[in-house]
Amino acid sequence: MKHLYEGSDAMSNSNRVPNRLINEKSPYLLQHAYNPVDWYPWGEEAFTKAKADDKPIFLSIGYSTCHWCHVMARESFADEEIAGLLNERFISIKVDREERPDIDAIYMQACQAIAGQGGWPLSVFLTPDKKPFYAGTYFPPEGHYGRPGFKELVVLLSDQYQEEPEKIDRVAQKVAAVLQPRAKTPGELEEADAHSCFHQLQKAFDSRYGGFGSAPKFPTPHNLMFLLRYHRWSKNPAALEMVTATLDAMANGGIYDHLGYGFCRYSTDRQWLIPHFEKMLYDNALLAIAYTEGWQVTGEQRYMTVAREILDYCDRALTGPEGSFLSAEDADSEGVEGKFYAWEQEEVMAVLGQEQGILFCEAYNITEKGNFEGQNIPNLINTDLIQVANHHNVEPDLFKSIMESCRHKLFIHREERVHPHKDDKVLTAWNALMIAALALAARAFGEDRYLRRAEAAYNFIEENLTESGRLLARWRQGEARYKAYIDDYAYLLWACNELYAASLDITWLAKAKELTGQMQALFWDEDNGGFYFYGHDAEELIYRPKEIYDGALPSGNSVAARELMRLAWLTGDPEQQTLAEAVINSFAGQVKHYPAGHGFLLQALLLAIAPGKEVVVVGDLQHPETNRLLNIVQRSFLPEVSLLAAAEPNDFGKAAPFAAEIKPSPETRVYLCQNYACGLPETDIAKVLTQLLL
Repeated sequence: MKHLYEGSDAMSNSNRVPNRLINEKSPYLLQHAYNPVDWYPWGEEAFTKAKADDKPIFLSIGYSTCHWCHVMARESFADEEIAGLLNERFISIKVDREERPDIDAIYMQACQAIAGQGGWPLSVFLTPDKKPFYAGTYFPPEGHYGRPGFKELVVLLSDQYQEEPEKIDRVAQKVAAVLQPRAKTPGELEEADAHSCFHQLQKAFDSRYGGFGSAPKFPTPHNLMFLLRYHRWSKNPAALEMVTATLDAMANGGIYDHLGYGFCRYSTDRQWLIPHFEKMLYDNALLAIAYTEGWQVTGEQRYMTVAREILDYCDRALTGPEGSFLSAEDADSEGVEGKFYAWEQEEVMAVLGQEQGILFCEAYNITEKGNFEGQNIPNLINTDLIQVANHHNVEPDLFKSIMESCRHKLFIHREERVHPHKDDKVLTAWNALMIAALALAARAFGEDRYLRRAEAAYNFIEENLTESGRLLARWRQGEARYKAYIDDYAYLLWACNELYAASLDITWLAKAKELTGQMQALFWDEDNGGFYFYGHDAEELIYRPKEIYDGALPSGNSVAARELMRLAWLTGDPEQQTLAEAVINSFAGQVKHYPAGHGFLLQALLLAIAPGKEVVVVGDLQHPETNRLLNIVQRSFLPEVSLLAAAEPNDFGKAAPFAAEIKPSPETRVYLCQNYACGLPETDIAKVLTQLLL
C-alpha cells in the first residue's frame, strides 16, 4: 500500500523510514507517514515529550483531499532542511480534521482570533499545555511579498519560545481567554429574525450569476433550504427566485461535473465556472436535498434530474463496504489540481468525431483557447441548448440524445485517466446526511431503491460504528474510533426522521427517540442550554466548544433543534419541543447579530412559529384513495406537516402514544391534529388534501 500522496513530484517511499503516522488509519495521516518530519498523532505521548524537552508544539491540521495541504506537504514537510528544523525545535503533531472536528474547531477559532482568518492546512503553534500562541494556514517555504516563509517562521517562533517565555505565555493566556465560552446572551428569537435572515441573504444575492457573495463562491445548500421554507411561510416570491436562480446557475456551471455528475467543493470565480475540484460526500448529500426540495416546490424536471445524478455519482464513486459511503475524492491527480476533469478541444474531438464533437464543444464551451489554464471545464453557463440545436438544424429530442451519447463517451474515456485519490474512511455524520438525502429522494420521487440504499447505510452505522450503545465517529478498514460528536447524533436524528417519513415504519421514530435521549445525556449544557460539541465522556480539551454557526455544514445545534421540533410533532411529545425551543433561545444573541449565518437554526424557528399540522391516517393504507393521500403528502414540500400512518392505532405503540389512543374503526380515517390535539375523523380524502395543500 502506498501511503504518501502520489503527486507527480512526490518522493518514492521505497528508501524511506516511516514515522509514527504509519500506524494510523486516517488517509490524511498516512499521506504524511513517510515525511522526514518526526510526526506524532494527537495524544499524550506528544505532549509528555514536549513538556520533558521543553519544546513548543507545531500542530498541523488538514484533510486528505485538501489541495493546499498537499502543496504545503510537498514544499515543506517533504523538505529535509525544514523537517530537520521542525524535528530539532518542535514536537510536531498531525491531525485529520474530519476525524477530530473537536480539535479543529478549537484551533480554527484560535487561528481566526490570531490571524483574522482560517482555512486548511491549519498551522498552529502551541505551548506544551496545548495553548496556541501563533497560527495561520498555508505558509510557503520561503517568504515573499511580506508574507513569512515557513522555514523563517519555525526558527523565529522557536527562538522566541526559548528566549522570551514570558511573552509567549502572555500571548497564549490571552488567546486561551478568547477561546473560553462566552456567557449566555439572554433573548428569544422571533419572526423578525427570520425576516432579517431573508433580507441579509437578499442583500448578498448575486442577481446575475446566482448564489451569495462573490468569489470564491460556495453552494451553502442549507441557505437554500431556509429560503424554500421562508417562501412557504411568508409567500414572498423573491425567496423562491433566489433559490431557483442559484440551483440553475450551479447546475450550469463548471462546479458541476457534467460528465460524471456530482458537485465539487466550491467555485473559485463568481460565475461557478472554475471549481476547487475536490468532491465531498457532505456537499453532495446536502445539494441532493436542496435540488430535491427545489423540485418539490417548483416541479422543475431538471432539479429532479440533478438530484438523481448526484445520488448516482455517490453510489458509483463513493460507495464503501456493506452499503456505507466514503468521504471524498481529491482535487488533484498526478500532482496537478483538476487534471482529471480538464479537457483540450483536440482530445474531445478525437473521442467524439467531427460531427458530434462540434455540437458538444459548442454546447459545453470547449474551445481551442480553453477556459481553465489552456484547457476546458465543460459548462453550460452561457449556453441555450435549444438555440444550439436549432442553429445546427437538429430536432431538440435528437439533440438531447446526442448530448447524452457524447457525455457517456467522454465519461468512459475519462475513466481511463489516473483517478484522484479517494478518502475511504466512513464518517457517521456525513453518512447520516447521505441517508437523509436518499430517504427524501425515496419519498419525493417514489423510488424504493433510494430507501433500500439509505437503510443499508444506516445498518452499517448500527453494526460498525456503535459500541455499547455509544456512537463512534469514524470507521476505516475494520477499525471504529473516536466518540461521536453532536453533529453525528444530530445528523443521524435527521436521518431517522427522513427514514420514517419515507417508509412510515414506526421503528424509525423509536430509534429517533433513543438517539435524542443519548444526545441530551451526553452533550446538553444544563447551565446555559445548547449542546456541547463533544460529549462529557470524551477527551477533555483546553475548552469545550459549543457551535451554532452554519458554515460548510449546518451546526449540530441547528440540526438538532429542527429535528427535535419535527420529532415532537411526529411523536406528540411536548418535551422534545421544549428542548428544541431551549436550543433556539440559547443562541438568540448570536443569531440576532447575524441571522444569515444561522439559516438552519431559523428553519427550526419557522417550525416553532408556524401552525404545524399532524396528519394521522388509520386504516387500510393500500386503499387507492388512502394511498393517493399518502403519496401526495410524502411527495409534496410541506415542512409544516407531519404524517403518521398505521393499519391499527396500537401500531403506533410507545413511539407516538397520542395516536395509539385513537379508537379502532372498520373504516379508514384521517385526523388533522394541531398542538397535540386531534380533530374529528375525516373520511373525505379530497377535503383533507385541500386543507393540507393550501
